[in-house]
Amino acid sequence: MSQPGRFDAERYEVATAHGDILLVSALSAEEGAQLGRLFAGIDPWAAYGYPASVMANFLSSFEPGAPRLRLSVGGTTAGAAVIRPGWLRGPYMQFLALVPGMQGRGLGSALLSFIESEARAGKERNLWVAASEINGGAIRLYERHGFKRVATLDELAWDGRAEILFRKRLT
Repeated sequence: MSQPGRFDAERYEVATAHGDILLVSALSAEEGAQLGRLFAGIDPWAAYGYPASVMANFLSSFEPGAPRLRLSVGGTTAGAAVIRPGWLRGPYMQFLALVPGMQGRGLGSALLSFIESEARAGKERNLWVAASEINGGAIRLYERHGFKRVATLDELAWDGRAEILFRKRLT
C-alpha cells in the first residue's frame, strides 16, 4: 500500500477466521455492472426498489477517492465494497454486499478487520458504516465488531424507513 488508510493498493489478501483468504482488489466496470444487477435483486435493495440499472451504474463507475472493491475467495467473486477514506476523520464503508452463498463465511468480518487495521495504520480516529433498519444481518455484524449506533436517519433512502449510522472509535 502506498499510504496507510487510502485503500489504493492493487490487491490485499486478508485471512478469515474460517481459514479462507479474502482477496480485495479493484472492481472492474464490467463486474461492477454484473454485481449491481445481482444485488438489486436482494434485500435490502430489493425491498427498497432500487433499479438494477442504478445499482449497476454505482458499482461500475469510477469515482476518485471512493474505490470500488472486488471481494473474492479462491478466484470466485464473493461480493463488493465501496470505501470512502477520510470521511469525518476515518473511512466510511459506503457499501458492502456479498453474493448469496458467500454470506456467513466470515468475509464481512475479515473485511471490517482489514479496514480497521488500515485506518489504525493511517492514524484515523473513526470507522463509519450505515445500515438499513431492515438489514438485521448487517446490524448484528457491525455491532459484533464494536460499532455503536450514533444516528438514525429517517427516510433517507426510502419513505417510512430509517438508515442507522454506526461509528467505531479508534482512539
